[in-house]
Amino acid sequence: MKPIFSLCTDLLNAARLRTRSLLMIVPVLIAAVLSAITGQAAKPEKAAPAPALTVQVATVATAQWPETVQVSGPIAAWQEAIIGAEIAGQRLVELRVNVGDRVKQGDVLARYNTDTLRAEQAELHATWQQAEADRVRAIALQGSGAMSNQQIENYANQAAIAKARLDAKELQLRYATVIAPGDGVISSRSATLGAVGSVGGELFRMILNGRLEWRGSLSAQQLTQIKPGHSVSLTLPDGSTAQAKVRQLSPSLDPQTRMGTVYADIQPGSHAHAGMYANGIIAMQKRNALVVPAVSVVIRDGRSYVFTADTSRRNDAGYRVTQQPVSTGRHQGSDVEITAGLRDGAHVVMQGAGFLNDGDTVHVVDATDKQP
Repeated sequence: MKPIFSLCTDLLNAARLRTRSLLMIVPVLIAAVLSAITGQAAKPEKAAPAPALTVQVATVATAQWPETVQVSGPIAAWQEAIIGAEIAGQRLVELRVNVGDRVKQGDVLARYNTDTLRAEQAELHATWQQAEADRVRAIALQGSGAMSNQQIENYANQAAIAKARLDAKELQLRYATVIAPGDGVISSRSATLGAVGSVGGELFRMILNGRLEWRGSLSAQQLTQIKPGHSVSLTLPDGSTAQAKVRQLSPSLDPQTRMGTVYADIQPGSHAHAGMYANGIIAMQKRNALVVPAVSVVIRDGRSYVFTADTSRRNDAGYRVTQQPVSTGRHQGSDVEITAGLRDGAHVVMQGAGFLNDGDTVHVVDATDKQP
């Protein structure tokens, strides 16, 4: 009986195990059937990358730009006249101009006291009249034997000497009035009211015609490139600009500095003043330049890059940009020359290029490209 009982127990346990296995297998089979009916389970779609930045693009274009040379130098008067006293011993009684005043040729700048000079003039005039009368009488007696030829000659000489002294005094009277030798601007004043003048003493300095020039320092190589007539753009200390034109070049170099000088006439109407130091850009012959806005150029690790966008190809998110190494050349206004790394007609990112990385996707606005 015991073996039969054990056999029954074993059969019952086996049945239980089969039931459990079936219960575990059934859900798997159901899932497999459903998968076969509906197809492979759908995978979640990957969202398209959002644009990194909204930008504008500019078209690389070719322009005619002049070759330039950048030098610096002082601004000075083209010619500065020193106006001094031409009489001595007289007191300065009137000053009519000050520094910065514009004057015309012949304008009265100052006057000296003339009371003493006029008294001396009257005395010399009387002496001359007396000498002239004696000379006339002597000449009338010539040949009569009443007076020798030597005496007649003496009277004539005395009259001539008296006239010369009178003329000298009248010249001093004219010199007592100081006048402008030409048109110009008073650049300095040394005259002091009440001071007693001395011959040659400086009273004023005047920039003739108000004309200023810029004197730039050039190396020997640069000196051979510059010609009279070339245009110069000057940057003044206050940030404003002045225009000038090359008038002439120094014929030799300074033996100490080995530098030459270019002299350029500054056009009137600027804020230029004598004594300023200004940086100048001299424009020479023109040649083609591949031009982009300066804001398009990004400097990283000491190298220059631009980000180009192929606007003819667009994905769902926008345009993909490529970081392109470039070499830059001349600058003019807000634009810069690209000497290597770009082709004419390419599109480069403008504002915000510094925030991009190679391969970023951007959204381009303003369909009208900004031409450099």
